[in-house]
Amino acid sequence: MYKKLSAKLLGAAAALTMACGIATAADWRAWNIHNEGHPNHGAMDRFAELIAKETNGEIKLQVFHGGVLGSQPDALEQVRIGAIEVGNFNLGPIGPMVKEANLVSLPFIFKSVPHMFRVLDGEAGDIMSKAMAEAGVKPIAWFDAGARSFYAQKAIETPADVKGLKIRVMNNNLYTAMISAMGGNPSPMAFSEVQQALKTGVVDGAENNFPSFKNVGHFEVTKNYSLSEHLIIPECICVNTAKFDALSSEMQAAVTKAAKAAAVYQRELWAVQSGQARKDVEAAGIKVNEIADKAPFQNAMDSVYADYLKANPDMQKLVDLAKSTK
Repeated sequence: MYKKLSAKLLGAAAALTMACGIATAADWRAWNIHNEGHPNHGAMDRFAELIAKETNGEIKLQVFHGGVLGSQPDALEQVRIGAIEVGNFNLGPIGPMVKEANLVSLPFIFKSVPHMFRVLDGEAGDIMSKAMAEAGVKPIAWFDAGARSFYAQKAIETPADVKGLKIRVMNNNLYTAMISAMGGNPSPMAFSEVQQALKTGVVDGAENNFPSFKNVGHFEVTKNYSLSEHLIIPECICVNTAKFDALSSEMQAAVTKAAKAAAVYQRELWAVQSGQARKDVEAAGIKVNEIADKAPFQNAMDSVYADYLKANPDMQKLVDLAKSTK
């Protein structure tokens, strides 16, 4: 009888241990669209390593690179409902889901990449993060995705230099309004068509960050790259809000610590890659034009902001906070 009872107790204890293990350990999945060689690929792998270390193995993260779990809109929805726990997202496509995230898509809202991070680390970033978390996608660290600048056959150093030029932009009303406000002719088109359009003169210029300008060969069919930095749209490590909130405060701190350390690493990788891309295009004969004072460009956006804020008056506070951040 004693042996039978002991066996039952041991079995119950083993079952309880297994149940506790299931309750406390978590296998998380992460979505990332970038492939090997991109800074975010290495940073997300680093995040997986750090999250295991900081949580003593209680959370294990498997990163799926190259968008194998779906497109960004698909992955956003999966993270929002908790089908995937983590995503490395660009904030641009989050705007339709979270209005506050549109702050980063306003042209010339940021003076520089460091200024963008200061805004995100302040009250404006807190408001935006809270809104994203309420939508089910909680940002816990910010990645650098560079600054988009103009490139054309001529230098673009003032808004007047855009007048009359046909500039390829992404298909977004804010971006087309930006070009129109400077007297240019916005030409939305597929990214794959830009190289030929620049070569044949269908467009006079386009805009993107240094790595993209170099990697897709647009530097081969243009002469000037002007550092307007008109769009500075970050990326984030975002986690499903409900699953993050279900963690203990200690585990939340551990996950956040791992994410922020991975973000520091990502920014270092991005700086190296972007710096090398600039050296490469300059070596190929591209003239890089510094723009010391971006105020004329920002002032040229008055009509763009007026129209946007008329349609979205509750965004005024966020815009004011961003503009007032030193």
